[in-house]
Amino acid sequence: MSSGAAAAAWRPVRRSDLEDLLTGIGQRLRRGTRVFLVGETSQLHEGWIAEGRSVHLAAAAPDGAALGRALEVPAGNGGVAVVLESPGDVIPLPDGHEARARVVATPGEGVPPHALRLLHFDPYSVSFRLIARGDEHDYRIVLEFLKHGWMNVDEMNVLLEKLLPRFTSQTIQQDPAEFRRKYKGLVQMWRAEAGSLR
Repeated sequence: MSSGAAAAAWRPVRRSDLEDLLTGIGQRLRRGTRVFLVGETSQLHEGWIAEGRSVHLAAAAPDGAALGRALEVPAGNGGVAVVLESPGDVIPLPDGHEARARVVATPGEGVPPHALRLLHFDPYSVSFRLIARGDEHDYRIVLEFLKHGWMNVDEMNVLLEKLLPRFTSQTIQQDPAEFRRKYKGLVQMWRAEAGSLR
């Protein structure tokens, strides 16, 4: 949701920034609206990383339009970049993605409760979307999901075998063979990293 010169003003996002943003959004949306934390934002919320580049959120229609309006409030983002994008906006989603969404735990002591119904978007869907883009930072996010046990390579392989026939250059804006190459590279990175963690 940033562009041009304004993008230079964005700063790293900390957990407190995310909580402030979610609390503000919750005050502008009807109670119980489902909002998904996506990718790095899930990891920031869980405390796996100290800061992120931006806040990534998603919401199903019609909540997506309401979420977009809630973020248009002047200074509503507290100077952090916010991206509204579901992995399904970019790639076909794997079977069972709805069931793999994780309910966000109740905030800890001192953190205000949310009026929103917060969920973590299915990490497998998120990871396939990030692999399709495939920069180093994207791979680090996927590896973090694997490291924390939110995913495993065997399940990724099973889901991907069913999903790959739905990948075309139109659906993922790249040659499906290029996706396979990126995925293979990611798995090699994980095997090397997992070996070093033993």
